[in-house]
Amino acid sequence: MAEKFEDADIRVRRVYDAPEPADGARVLVDRLWPRGLSKADALLTEWCKDAAPSSELRRWYHHEGDRFGRFAERYRDELAGEAAQPALTRLRELAGEGPLTLLTATKEVGQSHVVVLLDVLRGGC
Repeated sequence: MAEKFEDADIRVRRVYDAPEPADGARVLVDRLWPRGLSKADALLTEWCKDAAPSSELRRWYHHEGDRFGRFAERYRDELAGEAAQPALTRLRELAGEGPLTLLTATKEVGQSHVVVLLDVLRGGC
């Protein structure tokens, strides 16, 4: 059974927001590099592409709000698969070491893969 991190200090922010000291480990969890952002300006700890939805799922969802429920189900299925396990393990390790900030370029963070990923990391179903 996966370890639960409901009390872990894991937050979600846009990668374009200025870094803050409380961010702790800053991990980009998008499959594509954010437009207009240099790697030096991002101040990332890591880029964890394998925690992001597959390109096929990302293109299907295309941030159409009425598809979010189905998108979340399909993304959870991807995260439960063997290919995503090393990425989830790494994110859990970072969360266990201190604050973890999951970063995304998505404008609508509340209806993005990052909220699903956060729930999975915190032990949600």
